[in-house]
Amino acid sequence: MGRSYWFECSRCGYRTRVSGRADRAFGFFVQTIVCRDCKELYDAVTRVRVPDDSGLQGKPLGLSLPGLSPSRPAKIAPPLFDAVLNRLPYRGIKRFRWIRFKLQCPISALHRVEAWNEPGKCPRCGVYLERNALPYRIWD
Repeated sequence: MGRSYWFECSRCGYRTRVSGRADRAFGFFVQTIVCRDCKELYDAVTRVRVPDDSGLQGKPLGLSLPGLSPSRPAKIAPPLFDAVLNRLPYRGIKRFRWIRFKLQCPISALHRVEAWNEPGKCPRCGVYLERNALPYRIWD
């Protein structure tokens, strides 16, 4: 079960709601990243659980991504955090596989990103961000 918190900078007033670390839910994994070009924090999706339609014998679901191996990172853009958070659960599917993604800015794949873990510095002014004590959102 994952949690998102409000992080706030006391110097410049920057506010964001992110997990603040690597976190997971039932069907996906996220890592908080800092984008050096946007000067923002984001929760980037690093792994997603999708149905494995390789053994369905003529019943393709159309949900798998061609040319992907579960052991190597995907070469397509990862889904946005809100998109995987609001996905409906799969019913009646018994076989799943995990697809991995590299850390990537949701605005542009060309932006420079790196993992960000709490306690961490503000992406705009460099002062340590303060986390609220209570989670903003608990997701699964």
